[in-house]
Amino acid sequence: MLEKASAPNDPARIINIGSIDGLRVPSLETFAYSSSKAGLHHLSRVLANHLGKRNVTSNTLACGPFESKMMAATLEAFGETIKAGVPLGRIGTPQDVAGACLFLSSRAGAYINGATIPVDGGSAIAAKL
Repeated sequence: MLEKASAPNDPARIINIGSIDGLRVPSLETFAYSSSKAGLHHLSRVLANHLGKRNVTSNTLACGPFESKMMAATLEAFGETIKAGVPLGRIGTPQDVAGACLFLSSRAGAYINGATIPVDGGSAIAAKL
């Protein structure tokens, strides 16, 4: 179905939602979560290589801290500390992820394939003393 939905300058898209914890070693002992996100990032690259030949792109968004059910308790307890560690000084919003998905799924993202794009306000590159 993906191949049938594609055109030479408008490939079909796969957009995986990963985590910056799959890019870096997190401070919490989230062994399974971190390794599964790293695996998802690599799976997306493997798909990009094999499906790109069939006019299907595969990319991943590596999300940082966002308000979600999974993060609710953590943000309640450590929200200000987490915000302080994000160079943009805030937690991500649904619009931040939606915008990245719109970019990848639009003509602007038609030649992006195999990328892992951090959507994290810069938290993955912030120095942790």
